[in-house]
Amino acid sequence: MAPKTAPVQTATEAPRSTSVVIIGGGIVGVTAALTLAERGVSVTVLEKGRVAGEQSSRNLGWIRKTSRAPKDVPMSLASDALWATMAQRTGVDVGYRQEGILFAAKTEAEMEMHRAWLASVAEYNLDSRMVTDKEIAELVPGGGTSWAGGIYTPSDGYAEPTIAPIAIANAAVAKGAVIVENCAVRTLVRSAGKVRGVVTEKGEISCDHVILAAGLWSRKFLGNMGVSFPTLPLVCYAIRTAPMEGPTHIAVGTPDMSFRKRMDGGFTVCQRGAVGSPLVLDHALLGMKYLPMFKHGRSMLRLSLGREFIEDLKLARHWSPDRMSPFEKVRTMGPRVNTGINAEAMANIKTYWPAFAEIKSAEEWGGTMDITPDSLPVIGGIDGIGGLTLATGFSGHGFGTSPAAGQLAADLVMGVPPIIDPSPYRFDRF
Repeated sequence: MAPKTAPVQTATEAPRSTSVVIIGGGIVGVTAALTLAERGVSVTVLEKGRVAGEQSSRNLGWIRKTSRAPKDVPMSLASDALWATMAQRTGVDVGYRQEGILFAAKTEAEMEMHRAWLASVAEYNLDSRMVTDKEIAELVPGGGTSWAGGIYTPSDGYAEPTIAPIAIANAAVAKGAVIVENCAVRTLVRSAGKVRGVVTEKGEISCDHVILAAGLWSRKFLGNMGVSFPTLPLVCYAIRTAPMEGPTHIAVGTPDMSFRKRMDGGFTVCQRGAVGSPLVLDHALLGMKYLPMFKHGRSMLRLSLGREFIEDLKLARHWSPDRMSPFEKVRTMGPRVNTGINAEAMANIKTYWPAFAEIKSAEEWGGTMDITPDSLPVIGGIDGIGGLTLATGFSGHGFGTSPAAGQLAADLVMGVPPIIDPSPYRFDRF
C-alpha cells in the first residue's frame, strides 16, 4: 500500500520543445521546476508514473540538521529557511512545523557519538544541545524507561510528504511549468557532447538543459549511457496511526523507533534500527564501495534474497531509444511491507512511552531509498555531457533538504550564484 496523495494539474501532452526538461516528478524535481518557473524559465517535468508516487510521499517527513554530515549542514540550513516560505509560495499549508527533533540514547557510546557530531558542526552555531534523562522526561512526558541522555534540536521539524510535493507541483504549474505523468524518458539526445533533447516513450522533446532527478532509477538511466553511478536500494517501512493524543509534538527518535505528529491527528511511526535490504545484482557489482557503510550499519540491515532479485534481473540494463525502457515496465516502485519490522516499532513505542499503549495502525507502507556510498547526493554536472545536471542519490534525506537541493539544481542550470557551495555534491567524488 502507498500513502494517498491528491492529483496534480498535469498536462496530457508534452511540448515539442522547452528550455529545461526535468526527469522525475519527486519533490526535488518539482521544487527545481517551481524555482525555474518563478524565474520565468520554460520547464517541463516528465514523470514515468505519478508525481511523488515513490519515496517523496513515503518518507517520514523529518526535516533535520541533527546528525547530518558537517559538509551537508549548509544545505539543511538553507532548506529550513525555504521550508518556512513554502506555504506562501504554494498557497497550501504543507505541514511544516519547527517543533524540534529529539534523539534519545540508550548507551554512553551513543551519547559520545552525539557529542562528537555536535563538536564537528560547532562552526554553524546550531541550537542543538545535549540533554539528560530528566530533560527528556520534561520534553516528552510519560516515559516508561530511562535514557543515557540524548540530543535535541529545537529548530528541526517536519512537514507532510503526502501534501508538500503535490502543493509544490501545483504551484509550479500555476507559474507556467508543464508536468506530464506516465511519460518515461528513455535517453538523452546529444550532439557534440551537449544535450539537445530527450527521447520519451511518446516522442522527442528538444531542450537546452536536463535535470536528472529520477531517484533510485538514476543509476539505470545513466548506466544505459555508459555512466556508472553507484547507488544501492534500501527500504524504509512506516506506519500511519489512527488519530490519537500523544506525549509531545516534538519528533522523537530512539535507536529502534521513531514517531512524529501528523496533521491528520495521528503519528508516523518507524523502526529506526532496521531497514530492508533486498539483494539485487548491483550488490555484487558495487559491494566493495559500500564496505565502510556496511561495517558501520550492518546491524540495521535486514538482508533478503527473493522476488526483488528476480524482478531486477528482468529489467534491461541497456536499451535503444526505440525500445521500451525499464521505466515503462515499472511505473512505481512499491516494495512489500515488512510487517515484522513494523511490529517491532509498535512494540518499542509502547514500551518507551506507555501513552501509546492503545496505538492502532491505520496504514503501513514501504519506500525504496537510493543510497550512495557516502550518503550524500549528487547535485551537479558530469564531465563530457554538457547540459546535464544531476539532482539525485539523496540517500533518504531528499525530502528534508529538497527546497535547497531543487534550488541548487536550478541555480546550476541557469549559471547564477548557487544558494550553497555545490562542491560536496560533485559527481566526480566517486
